[in-house]
Amino acid sequence: MDLNKSELPPKRKNQCWLMLSLLFACLAGRLLATEAKTIVFFGDSLTAGYGVDPDDAYPALIQKKIDATGLQWRVVNAGLSGETTAGGLRRLEWILRQHVDIFVIELGGNDGLRGIPTETSHANLQQMIDRLRQKYPDIKIILAGMQLPTNLGPDYTKKFAAIYPALAQENSIALIPFLLERVGGIPSLNQADGIHPTPRGHEIVAETVWATMNPML
Repeated sequence: MDLNKSELPPKRKNQCWLMLSLLFACLAGRLLATEAKTIVFFGDSLTAGYGVDPDDAYPALIQKKIDATGLQWRVVNAGLSGETTAGGLRRLEWILRQHVDIFVIELGGNDGLRGIPTETSHANLQQMIDRLRQKYPDIKIILAGMQLPTNLGPDYTKKFAAIYPALAQENSIALIPFLLERVGGIPSLNQADGIHPTPRGHEIVAETVWATMNPML
């Protein structure tokens, strides 16, 4: 139908344009309503899925759990093997070029293995939280807690573990007390290095993460 032809009276032509405008507005609204929101997993080799197929890493398993619910969420795996809190802070702005609705911080393990002062790790993670909220005030943040082997000394190990609950309380954000709960230290659920989970280990990690994340979706 050509609405510019003169056979339509002006009043009728205006009515047709109004109807089309309303139709387009309705379609646009539906598209916005079904547009997928974004979850970013920002971490180190545990998130990247070192030693396993990317589809077996826990972020991919979270995507499968979400898809099974029929909810419209897109998971982005921003894990980088060897990443420290300082490295994460440097690349954060690049990650935030895309809009993010839920941001999971899984960093600090490599700081601990290198003996970086816990005050430094705490400060770096706090800066990440501040920048996230500055960029996206409505963002939901989940902090994944980590623990270290006792061979690094009981004092350092205790101070390191305390970083995560302290940050969660100070910033009123969600906390996963220990990402590797029911996985860490269990040989059958970890690869030969004793650090990185097997595919079955990632399944358990995904269950741990899901328990915290699911109510947010």
